[in-house]
Amino acid sequence: MPCFVFVAPSGDGWIVRGDFDDGPLEFATGVRAEQAARDLCHRLSDAGEPVVLEIRLRNGERAGRFLFPAYLAEPTMPVALRA
Repeated sequence: MPCFVFVAPSGDGWIVRGDFDDGPLEFATGVRAEQAARDLCHRLSDAGEPVVLEIRLRNGERAGRFLFPAYLAEPTMPVALRA
């Protein structure tokens, strides 16, 4: 079962939250939040955990959903797939 990571607006900034023990990570801009979420997803997939990243806009609409497959030592596999 994949791990889920979400980027969403929060008050004056943006948060990254998901299936991890730490509380939500807070960022001033959506770009920084999205990059941090992608970095986290890459680290989790490199560790063998499939990850779904979902990014929301300020109006609540989904901006994107990406699948980061578990790394299987296959260098020709795509890094992330748009879901």
